[in-house]
Amino acid sequence: MQINNRNQQEEFWAGTFGTEYISRNNSAELLASNLHFFSKALRGIAPIKSCIEFGANVGMNLLALQNLFPKLDLSAIEINSVAAGELKKMIGEEKVMNCSISEAQFDSNYDLALIKGVLIHINPDQLTEIYNQLYKASSRYILIAEYYNPSPVTISYRGHSERLFKRDFAGEFLDNFKDTRLIDYGFAYKRDPLFPQDDITWFLIEKDSHK
Repeated sequence: MQINNRNQQEEFWAGTFGTEYISRNNSAELLASNLHFFSKALRGIAPIKSCIEFGANVGMNLLALQNLFPKLDLSAIEINSVAAGELKKMIGEEKVMNCSISEAQFDSNYDLALIKGVLIHINPDQLTEIYNQLYKASSRYILIAEYYNPSPVTISYRGHSERLFKRDFAGEFLDNFKDTRLIDYGFAYKRDPLFPQDDITWFLIEKDSHK
């Protein structure tokens, strides 16, 4: 697996900052919020048997999905080795790819391909490649949940430059793949009194050519 050509954003999350991120995003409160989030975002889907998450960290999103869909077969891609180690304990070593999204290779398709709070940290020059990976991984549904902005902007992230990007990720994905369609979308507010999320706009997309 080639890792010599990773860009600065990938190295950032593979390294110390990505490891420190784990402790900030692992709580019972986050799990409760995620349960609420996914129960809304996935309310209109047909039954699914498998899901892969791009950039899963330690699996807080997957844990919520596991609670909502107990028989769901879970897989993940995670660039940080410490986080990937925790994921392997949760869903099994063979289900976790410890690599960047661009390095991942898929042996099969998944009913749902999920990316949440990850595209905002991807180098913009790499987005088309990541969209292609999402499309390839999914046999039917793609859930994109990110910060939204109608035009691309770059924002400082915890004192670091070139680490946070906002744009219309779902719109770009839909434009790139004409056999996909938007079937639902919504917004989760950081000041929700019960189930806050980090101002995430989510988009549920379906392939018209699903089997």
